[in-house]
Amino acid sequence: MMTEVIEELPPQIPRGAFAEPQVSRRLQWQRLALLAAFLLAIWLFLRLFSSILTPFVVAAGLAYFLDPAVSRLARLGVRRSVGALLILFAAGIVLALLVLLLYPVIADQVVALAANLPSYIATAQKDFAHLIANMEHRIGPGMVSAKLRDFAANQAGTIVSFAGSAASKIIGSGFAVVNVLTLLIITPIVTFYFLRDWPAIVRHVDTWLPRRYEGVIRAQGLEVNRILAAWLRGQAICCLVLAVIYAGGLTAIGLQFGLTIGLAAGFLSFIPYVGTLLGGITSILLSATQNPGWSGVINVLIVFGCGQALNDYYIQPRFLGDRVGLPAVWVIFSLFAGAAAFGFLGIMLAVPVTATLGVLARFWLRRYLRSPLYLDATEE
Repeated sequence: MMTEVIEELPPQIPRGAFAEPQVSRRLQWQRLALLAAFLLAIWLFLRLFSSILTPFVVAAGLAYFLDPAVSRLARLGVRRSVGALLILFAAGIVLALLVLLLYPVIADQVVALAANLPSYIATAQKDFAHLIANMEHRIGPGMVSAKLRDFAANQAGTIVSFAGSAASKIIGSGFAVVNVLTLLIITPIVTFYFLRDWPAIVRHVDTWLPRRYEGVIRAQGLEVNRILAAWLRGQAICCLVLAVIYAGGLTAIGLQFGLTIGLAAGFLSFIPYVGTLLGGITSILLSATQNPGWSGVINVLIVFGCGQALNDYYIQPRFLGDRVGLPAVWVIFSLFAGAAAFGFLGIMLAVPVTATLGVLARFWLRRYLRSPLYLDATEE
C-alpha cells in the first residue's frame, strides 16, 4: 500500500523534498536565535564595560575619520604603519597648537564667568522684575499679580543659575570620563593600531558574513558607510566653521566671554539648532546684564542669525547636501536616548547606530512594499 502511494507521486518531485521546508524553517529559527544572541551580547557588553569603553570608541571614531588620509598615503607607496604615525603626529600638532593658543583665554573666561555668576543672577532678577513692572504699567494695574512678578523674577535667576551649574557638571563629568591619561596616552595608541589594521579588520569581518546573504549585507554596509562618513566629516566641518563664526562675531561685538560661548555654540551644533539656541540665549542674557539696552541684544541676534543662515543655505548644502539620510529629529532623539542608556558612551554611539538602523529600516521597507503582504496578492 505504501509503495503504491509513493509510486503515484509526480516524477519531478524528489523523494526527500518534503523534508526541505522543515530544514528551511529550522535554519530560519537558528538565524533569528543567532541574531538575538548577538544583539543581547552587545547590549550586555556595553552595560558591563561602558565605564572603560570610552577611549576605544573615541579611537575607533578617530580611525574611521582619518582612514581616508592614511589610505591615500598607502596608495602613494607609504606603509600603513608609517602613514598612521604621520597622520597622528600631524593631528597631534594641530591639537596642541589649538590648546596652547585657546586654553589660557578659555580658562580665564570660565573662571571669570563662575566668579561673576551671582551678580549676573541678581541683575537678571532685577531686569525681569523691571520688565514685568513695565508690562503692568502698559496693560493696566492689577492685571499682573504680585505672585507672577515674584515668580518671573526668581525664575530668571534660576535659569541663569541652572545654566551655570549644568555647564560645570558637563565639564566636570567630561573630564572625569575622558581624563588626561586617557586623552594623551591610551586613545592615540589604540587609534594607531586601528589605523594600521583597518583594511585587515574589514577583510576579516567580510569573511564572517554568511555566504548566501553576503551581497545584501555588503551592500547595506556600504550604504551605512556612505551615510556615516558624509555625516561625520560634513558635520565636523560645519561645527568648526560655526565655532569660528560665533566666536569671532561675539568677540568682535565686545561681548564678555564671547570666545568661550561662541566655541561652545559651534561645537554643540552637531545637535541640530541646539548649539545656536543655547549660545544665542546665553549671549542675550549676558549682553542684557553687561550692557543695558537693546543694542547689545541686537548685535547678538545679528551674529547668530547670520551664522545660522550661512549654515542653512551654504555650509550644510555644500558639505552635507542630500547625501545624509539622517533627519534632524532622529539625530536629536538618538543623542538623548544614547545619553539616557549609556551616558557619554551612548552619545558617541548614537549617530552610528541611528545610521545603521535607518539603512536597515529603508531596506526592509523596500522589501515590504514589493511583498504580497503589502500588495495583497493571493497565491493560487
